[in-house]
Amino acid sequence: MSTHRQVIKLNPDPVAPYAISPGWQVGHMLFFSGQAAISEQGEVVGVGDFDAQLQQVFHNIDRLLHAAGSSRDQIIKVTIYLTDMANFPKIVQARKVYFEHPFPADTIVEVRALALPDLMVEIDVIAVA
Repeated sequence: MSTHRQVIKLNPDPVAPYAISPGWQVGHMLFFSGQAAISEQGEVVGVGDFDAQLQQVFHNIDRLLHAAGSSRDQIIKVTIYLTDMANFPKIVQARKVYFEHPFPADTIVEVRALALPDLMVEIDVIAVA
């Protein structure tokens, strides 16, 4: 028995130049590539400004959720990558701003770098369609 799967398409698609799918729907589950502070035109947003980057990340997540016919309250798991764990308190605050109880399951790690040198945060998402 085959499970229905399809790529989630964006237009414009800022990650197309990197040979990445923005996300996949498999059955009733959504799996997104890591979302970073990249505009629809493929430019880094908020260089040196963590808060601006985080806002863009959630804008990108919302855009993908909308394209998949879902919403933020359907997110069940996030993995957050930070280039500086000093921003952890801002992530805790952001969870309270961008999510409601019950909060998604969450993993957070500090990484040396992200795909582009000016990126400070990236979040990947698993949600329900």
